[in-house]
Amino acid sequence: MPPKVLISDALSDAAVQIFRDRGIEVDFQPALGKDKDRLLQIIGDYDGLAIRSATKATEKLIGAATNLKVIGRAGIGVDNVDIPAASKKGIIVMNTPFGNSITTAEHAIAMMLATARQIPEANASTHAGKWEKSRFMGVELTGKTLGVIGAGNIGSIVIDRALGLKMKVVAYDPYLSEDRALEIGAEKVDLDTLFQRADFITLHVPLTDQTRNILSAGAIAKLKPGVRVINCARGGLVDEDALAEALKSGHVAGAAFDVFAVEPATDSPLFNLPGVVVTPHLGASTTEAQENVALQVAEQMADYLLTGAVSNALNMPSVTAEEARVMGPWIRLAGHLGNFVGQMTDEPIAAINILYDGVASTMNAVALNCAVIAGILRRANPDVNMVSAPVIAKERGIQISTTRQDQTGMFEGYVKVTVVTGLRERSVAGTVFSDGKPRFIQIKGINVDAEIGANMVYTTNEDVPGIIGALGQTMGENGVNIANFTLGRSARGGEAIAMLYVDDPVPEAVLDKLRATGMFSQVKALSFDMA
Repeated sequence: MPPKVLISDALSDAAVQIFRDRGIEVDFQPALGKDKDRLLQIIGDYDGLAIRSATKATEKLIGAATNLKVIGRAGIGVDNVDIPAASKKGIIVMNTPFGNSITTAEHAIAMMLATARQIPEANASTHAGKWEKSRFMGVELTGKTLGVIGAGNIGSIVIDRALGLKMKVVAYDPYLSEDRALEIGAEKVDLDTLFQRADFITLHVPLTDQTRNILSAGAIAKLKPGVRVINCARGGLVDEDALAEALKSGHVAGAAFDVFAVEPATDSPLFNLPGVVVTPHLGASTTEAQENVALQVAEQMADYLLTGAVSNALNMPSVTAEEARVMGPWIRLAGHLGNFVGQMTDEPIAAINILYDGVASTMNAVALNCAVIAGILRRANPDVNMVSAPVIAKERGIQISTTRQDQTGMFEGYVKVTVVTGLRERSVAGTVFSDGKPRFIQIKGINVDAEIGANMVYTTNEDVPGIIGALGQTMGENGVNIANFTLGRSARGGEAIAMLYVDDPVPEAVLDKLRATGMFSQVKALSFDMA
């Protein structure tokens, strides 16, 4: 029997036809995503589920999907899919991460022009029969400085379009290298410099702990007087209350927002303020973008169901079924190694060097590399996956090198990841034991044997007495249970490290108590995805 796909949200006729042309049976019910009960009743009949945002692929729905092999999301956001639940059932979750890039970038440019020339207000006034030519005095973009926060895929397109408008561009992105900045025509600057120089600021970063309220009240106070702020990325990047006050005071001349901290946004402190342009999250809303992501998801799902090929999967590498069986533990190890150095590295990354030793050197290095790179970049971009990671790394000018060597030590094989920045090199190595569990075996050249857990604490210090006591006592007094404790040192009296595997995330206040002892040169909480 041919595979059977359910399309429960609106996809184009051309996307539906792709499935049919490939010999896949299609049940096209574009309103079904809103009928949770009916969807739950019939989902067990299908091999694939193609959706947009209306369908909620919850744990309950996935539990009823007895035959489901793949969920394809036409678009980038997968908040409506329970990925851990899908992973546990062996269901691949795919998205289309780059289908909306041009559309979103163009919307940001349109919003910038709209606020520069007060187009919405002038339009409303003219429709009302007024002729208030002197009221709507605008500003030119030519010669103005655009500050771009986030120079990834969408941000780099915005930069290209801004240069075409004869603007000067300064860009802030922790992962933007000097070479990549030169290539895209932007001047790489720090955030404070961008605030001081930019006449317009546009944001193109995901919402993470690091980027939340990146334009806080304090940051907004630093902005150049008369600046205009554009946000077509994610709600929560800007303190909307603080921006509203800055608009009322005249410190900020205008703003254009497509996204809000709370959506649907039926109320916002930015609404009805002079010089503010707002749209209802239209960044991806063009005919071309909607068509592109629909066609892409249909092709990807058809490829997987008919040939086993995997593209843009969020929970599986691009490898064959046999490779996945053998490489699974090593792919998890590679991701953990990347995640470790990613969480430890704040400055722009110039290069990633990956060494494969022994049995690891015989495996699919492309998939392992993708896992490493995705782990490194995930801190800055939670949406990154093993397919999009190399593309993003290339966009950022990060050089990737791979070395293979025969077994050289006591382990059957291991992987070593070294990240190179303008200031330092940082390395970590790991292996997979016979029980299939990945472990850290070396950090900063210091040998360790550290079990990897979801929540960990990493410390560095001088090798002196009292370190173990300080760690144990502080954790114990604050109710933190240590599941595993690993120590290592370069030499007697030299640099030493500790890795604590703890049951729950450690509050920052507890980490501050460790720092306050003066015994540690570094104290950092780490987290790892153990799904």
